[in-house]
Order: sequence, then structure tokens, then C-alpha cells
Amino acid sequence: MAAGFSVEGVDGLPEISTGDDLAALIAGATELADGDILVVTSKIVSKAEGRVVEAADREAAITAETVRVVASREFDGGITRIVENRQGIVGAAAGVDASNAPDGTVLLLPVDPDASARDLATGLRALTGARIGVILSDTLGRPWREGQTDIAIGAAGVHVFDDLRGGTDASGKPLSVTMPCVADEIAGAGELVKGKSSGVPVAIVRGLDRYVGDLDLPGARSIQRPSERDLFRQGADEAYDEGYRAGFDEAQAEGSLRSSGDDFE
Repeated sequence: MAAGFSVEGVDGLPEISTGDDLAALIAGATELADGDILVVTSKIVSKAEGRVVEAADREAAITAETVRVVASREFDGGITRIVENRQGIVGAAAGVDASNAPDGTVLLLPVDPDASARDLATGLRALTGARIGVILSDTLGRPWREGQTDIAIGAAGVHVFDDLRGGTDASGKPLSVTMPCVADEIAGAGELVKGKSSGVPVAIVRGLDRYVGDLDLPGARSIQRPSERDLFRQGADEAYDEGYRAGFDEAQAEGSLRSSGDDFE
């Protein structure tokens, strides 16, 4: 285990536009070495990939990117929707973001964040000759907790989990479920130097080279919990309403059957 690690932002990157070569821009802005992990804000990847769309109505863009509504709440300024988007990510507003986008447009997440991370890692390794890991980050809230943190929505060349199952803790007790999501932890660490308004969309994490590996490692999609093990598949109010409707429908059906039976007596 490393005694520590460091995180630093990459300064000097220009405003990103459609078609820009992110690997070349990043490699030209900083020195990279074996074992470095780059945390890249997904917004600049979206811009480079042309995921900027005109949207007079942001809500319509959110609807278009939504696969499943998990929960929604009205507030004074409108409505907050927690949804599953096309990438399988559950979060607010399907990842549609109007910040740092030209007026009248919104940014959509990359179509395949893991593939985007893999392309970027491949390019950086070719340009620098160094084993670089890449994590694409985005900001999400968490159930039961206020505030937001950055998480990994795409990853390449990085072990997204530190699977300790089957080992023992410091006192020799077996570890049966311990599997830290290091990709999310690294994404959160990167956010501490990137920020939302600093104009620094890329961070370098050094000292965690033990997590850097081949480009065919499972990506961030493997972090998403399968639906059969998802304990938060619906919001509380939505689950209550669905249960109420199901109970009402069942009662109505039973009442209809009793009425039909009475007609034949």
C-alpha cells in the first residue's frame, strides 16, 4: 500500500470544441508518467464529441435522455427528476447540463463513457509511452446524504474496484463483502482540485499506480448495480403510490368477483 498520493490540476487547456483531440491537448499541457491516473471532467469529452445540442427547453432534453423515472419532486423553481439515463446511470436530470455550455444549448453525457475513456487512454499511451489510466467523472448526489460528489462514469486502464473479499482485516477477521470502489474515490479526489468554476477540467492523481492496468479491464459500467440487487429502484413516494394502486386494483377485482357471484344466487 502507498503511504500517500498526490492530486494536481492540469492548467492551460483551451476551451474545448467539437472535434478537438483531447489526448494531444492534455499531453501537450503536462508531463505524464507511468502509473498516472487522469480524472477528466465528462463535460470536455462531451464537447469534443459534439454532444452539445440546442435546447430551448432543458426539460425536453432530459425527457429525451431518460429511460426510467426513479423519483420526481416539485419545488418552487420547477421539478427535480431522478432518472436512469441511456448510459444506465441513475441521477438527477439524466446528466443533461446547461452549465459551461453556450446559451440555448445543453451538454449531454458521452454516448459510451467507457469507450470514450478507452479512446483517450489509448491516445495518451501512444503519445507519451506511459501506462496512463483514465477516469471520466461527473457530479451526482447520493441517497440519504446532502450535497454532491464526483463519481466515475467512464474508466479505462484502471481497476475500478479494490476487491478485498476473501482476505482478512488487520485483526485476522475474514472480509466477505469489502470491495471499495476506488474509481469513485479517485474521481472525488480529482474534483477537489478541479472544482466547478476554476476552468481546470483535468486532474492528475499520482501514487496509485497499483490500480493502473490493461485497457481491457472492466470499465465504470461494471459499477452500476444490477436491477435485481437494486434496493433503491424507486423513490419512497413512487413506491407507495404504486403499492396503493396495486392494492386498490386488487380490491376492485375481488369486489367485482363477489358481485358476479351474488347475481347467480
